[in-house]
Amino acid sequence: MSSGQPPITDSPELQRRAPVLEPGHSFTSVTDKISSIVLTRPTSLGWIVGFTVAFLVVMLLTVALAWLITKGVGIWGINIPIGWGFAIVNFVWWIGIGHAGTLISAILFLLHQKWRTSINRFAEAMTLFAVACAGLFPLIHTGRPWMAYYMFPYPSTMGLWPQFRSPLIWDVFAVSTYGTVSLLFWFVGLIPDLATLRDRAVSKPKQIIYGMLAMGWRGSARHWHRYQSAYLLLAGLATPLVLSVHTVVSFDFAVAIVPGWHTTIFPPYFVAGAIYSGFAMVLTIAIPLRKAYDLEDFITMRHLENMAMVMLATGLIVAYGYFFEFFMSYYGHDKFDAFLREMRLYGPYRHFYYALIFCNILAPQVLWFHKIRTNVAILFIVALIVNAGMWLERFVIVVISLTRDFMPSAWGRYSATFWDYATFAGTIGLFVMLIFLFVRVLPAISIAEMRELVAETSEEHK
Repeated sequence: MSSGQPPITDSPELQRRAPVLEPGHSFTSVTDKISSIVLTRPTSLGWIVGFTVAFLVVMLLTVALAWLITKGVGIWGINIPIGWGFAIVNFVWWIGIGHAGTLISAILFLLHQKWRTSINRFAEAMTLFAVACAGLFPLIHTGRPWMAYYMFPYPSTMGLWPQFRSPLIWDVFAVSTYGTVSLLFWFVGLIPDLATLRDRAVSKPKQIIYGMLAMGWRGSARHWHRYQSAYLLLAGLATPLVLSVHTVVSFDFAVAIVPGWHTTIFPPYFVAGAIYSGFAMVLTIAIPLRKAYDLEDFITMRHLENMAMVMLATGLIVAYGYFFEFFMSYYGHDKFDAFLREMRLYGPYRHFYYALIFCNILAPQVLWFHKIRTNVAILFIVALIVNAGMWLERFVIVVISLTRDFMPSAWGRYSATFWDYATFAGTIGLFVMLIFLFVRVLPAISIAEMRELVAETSEEHK
């Protein structure tokens, strides 16, 4: 692209309609700034330290998984009747985090929301990495990961098919479908940018690698037509998946007769919670990323404020779900539901429940104020609090409901072990390590879509 294109001016109307760029950008400046992070910018000391720490935590995950396969799930804190523990809590939490990427990319794309342009690429990557972390748990929580092929409808001469009435199978199908479509959506969007990196790379290995990944992209009218058709089709496929995947995950609980689980509000409640935690994680990634790579003119305060408002809206839906659960326990006069409510308020795990209320309901209320939504430090802290609160929500749903079943003879207590925490910390390390690798080898912001935005705003200015 020629650098002779007129830059964006400081017109307030143009900045309002295209808040993803600060004034003064052209095609060339956008391409140079984003591609230089991958091709020419030296690896900083902070990147090396952060990646090293994350890698060491991943090694802890490797040890935890090796010990799990050697000894079995007895190394965890699960027992009878608490057969579900950290593994399911972490699985649901990671799947929820993976929702914001597809929401930003697919739904906001179909709604023609231009503010998604600066954040969709790393949000999609976040989705893939979160799904990869979540996918570990259906594999390992059965205690026999070497039998995982039974969860897929492989051609079996003995007629041994999966038990399709099992929530475990529902999870496998939902997550694998979601992960596949998200991967295709992410990769198709990357193709024009991979061609840009191929053409700008100096070293031969980079030219070969990016050239292979670009799949022969030359930027012709035919290529762009097919790209746009495929991208629109995948966006249409991904949109219902945002709603369906966490709905299926909620069925793991809603189909059971356990008090606190057997409720029809779980599907929309889980979907809203997934978007809530997903946007919190996008903010957690976006704020350090824009600071570390000087991307404040691409990831503007408008982006952060919009994501904060989405968090506030979905947080209110989640709060409604909490209060509705209490209302139904009062209205239904079910003594088991009433007892579960008392256990949440006064039982041995009440501290987790009160922490959950603070993190997910009280703390995010500061986002009503414009000064808070535009304060980057406070916004980052609120995002971290929401991430912690959504994990606590899954813990409360799983553990408190199982520790107090119908009969006192079936009651028990759950206490996580070192290996529970090691596995959870290890998946966080894996997620962070993949994010570090992503920003070093692929463009964290879509070059092609940013240049398209420059062209649109330039035409409007004319």
